[in-house]
Amino acid sequence: MDDPQQPAVTAAFAPPPPLWKHFTRENRNKLEEIKKEASKGTNGEPVRDKKWSPAELRELEVPAELRCLVPPEIPTGEYSVFGELQTRSTTLPSLKEQGIDQLYPEPATTQDKDTAQPTSNLNHAYYLLKISKSLLLNFLEFVGALSVSPEQFESKVNDLRNLFINAHHLLNLYRPHQARESLIMMMEEQLQRSKDEIEQMDKVKAEIESALEQMQAHAGEIDPISTSAEKAPPAKKDTQQGLEDARQVWDILDKEI
Repeated sequence: MDDPQQPAVTAAFAPPPPLWKHFTRENRNKLEEIKKEASKGTNGEPVRDKKWSPAELRELEVPAELRCLVPPEIPTGEYSVFGELQTRSTTLPSLKEQGIDQLYPEPATTQDKDTAQPTSNLNHAYYLLKISKSLLLNFLEFVGALSVSPEQFESKVNDLRNLFINAHHLLNLYRPHQARESLIMMMEEQLQRSKDEIEQMDKVKAEIESALEQMQAHAGEIDPISTSAEKAPPAKKDTQQGLEDARQVWDILDKEI
């Protein structure tokens, strides 16, 4: 018999919503037929390659099983994700707004003259180091409390939880800075690749010009006016030299491109 006191095993992640079962090929074909019927013009012929906007799709009269295939409206204000309320605002709420004890001072913002955006002068690294040391100390106190009076563990667990939340919130304050630095690094890499390509093209251009100058100098050695047999070079030799010049140019291009 199963132990009634044993806690039930729960999934680590929430199951997918049941609406995924409606995304079948048959339902998609039905929706395409409805779109074709709705896009017919005055002559009764459907408009080819019509681009349907989400708002236009929501205005169509479709069965309940096809309603899940229509993009929903963009949420305004708060919305629920796995039972938790989320907001569309990208501003990180402070710990005080969430009812959590904040262990570091509020960052004082100053106006940046270059970007006209408020910048924080809070020393995040200093307070992260202090929180890390407090975590080690509180963990030792937590282990000591478990060895002496295990029933008093709750207060130390709450202290550890509060320290972890504060450290996590401090790290999240770095997200805008991380995004800017990542974008700067990507742009610098792209600029460096462009410079390398330009230098490579200049190198190929110089080598091709050198090869063309050699070909021109070789052609200048041949007297095009003279028609005497003793001065005119053999045609076979000229053909071989021309092939060698062309092969030299192609070798440069194959090596560099």
